[in-house]
Amino acid sequence: MNKHLTTVAGVAVDTRHWIGGERVASTDTFPDASPIDGSVLADIARGTATEADAAVAAAKAAFPGWAATSRVERARILHAIADGVEKRIEELAIVETTDNGALLRSHRRGVMPRVAHNFRFFADWLLKLEHGDFETRGHSNHVSWDPAGPCVLITPWNAPLMLATWKVAPALAAGNTVVLKPAEWSPLTASLLADIAAEAGLPAGVLNVVQGYGSEIGDALTSHPDVRRISFTGSVPTARRIAASAAANLTPLSLELGGKSPLLVFADADLDLAVDLAVEQYDNAGQVCLAATRFLVEESVAEEFTRRFVDRTMGLRQGDPRDEATDIGPNIHPGQLEKIDGFVRRALAAGARAVIGGHPEDGQYYAPTLLTDVAQDSEIVQEEVFGPVLTLQTFTDEEEAIRLANDTRFGLAATLATGDPERAERVTARLVAGTVWVNCFFVRDLQAPFGGSRLSGVGREGGTWSFDFYCDVKNTVTAPNGWTNHG
Repeated sequence: MNKHLTTVAGVAVDTRHWIGGERVASTDTFPDASPIDGSVLADIARGTATEADAAVAAAKAAFPGWAATSRVERARILHAIADGVEKRIEELAIVETTDNGALLRSHRRGVMPRVAHNFRFFADWLLKLEHGDFETRGHSNHVSWDPAGPCVLITPWNAPLMLATWKVAPALAAGNTVVLKPAEWSPLTASLLADIAAEAGLPAGVLNVVQGYGSEIGDALTSHPDVRRISFTGSVPTARRIAASAAANLTPLSLELGGKSPLLVFADADLDLAVDLAVEQYDNAGQVCLAATRFLVEESVAEEFTRRFVDRTMGLRQGDPRDEATDIGPNIHPGQLEKIDGFVRRALAAGARAVIGGHPEDGQYYAPTLLTDVAQDSEIVQEEVFGPVLTLQTFTDEEEAIRLANDTRFGLAATLATGDPERAERVTARLVAGTVWVNCFFVRDLQAPFGGSRLSGVGREGGTWSFDFYCDVKNTVTAPNGWTNHG
């Protein structure tokens, strides 16, 4: 029996790194536990600078061949990876749910199909990627996207495989090689992705997966002189550390960070729709960077909105995420649960009122919470909690709504509920956010730019924006009639 294999819900997962097309063990391991019941799922290979160097070396060695591979062939292999994902959706879904606690029904119906779509979209976009040639004083200009080199991709635990492939797919499509480091709290599906990619025919060394702690293997990756791009999704403090690490080599960064996004509800909104949007913010137990965690509700409808919201929330079912009837699962880790509860306890001590929730449940579950009577400059309004904790404030007019909405250090997203299209146009134009949803939430298209303002991030990804980041964009200028006839 292979001691490096663990079985999760009947699915075999290799716990070693994937470097240069081979499984590589480490001297030490770290435990990976399920948030559902706290049980240890596996002891995962704990990488250090040694594995980081090996993975970057493998990516560097594989880069010339992959960069020289035609667009058509790269796209074919990416589609083959998508095929492999689709064949294993059920396996990927149950492993991911067991590993990070998100709803199994969501993984089956939405998240894992989206993983396959990530590969298909960027494969197809690659084949149509172009910038029309143009002339300057009779000279022709031709824009091209050249592969940059080895890329380090560091991904979070709240949507592990979907967010990993959102980076992996465009990086590979662009002709780069990749070192993927998944979050240590949810590493298992990244290992399965390595198997799927190899089965699809991706050459050895083009995709490498290494596991471990940020302070050990992460720092070694982000400071490596042979790395040409770093993409990170996670917290602001970790991003600062990565940026400092990358600074010596001036390695370009793409950072998708935290949010403290508002949901603005005007009196002219469809209140049933507004409540639907509000309840959606408990998705994934509140562990969503885009979540509109600050409700800003026009004073004249605040009482009715709150009543309807509470009625709806009380009907949500919290429990085992593998159960189809469950609406809210556990939070990822005991440390995260304690962090969430600390935010709430401090808010309550400062005078906030818990309309619902305000306390942990058994295990790693936190009661869906809504806090009112919160000050605009309070910690609970200004800092990202990343749990099922929402606040509600009121406003009297449009100007105050915009002021409150923009009054944080973040600017990732905003959601607006109104029945007035002219108001929607005025307000959205003034909101500081990378994405604004009007009378909807979480409608996403990979053609659109995605990223944040202020402390919510640096750069944009999606469509051509992804290729702009993962490539060295070149302009070639050719003189007219400048060719020498050697014939």
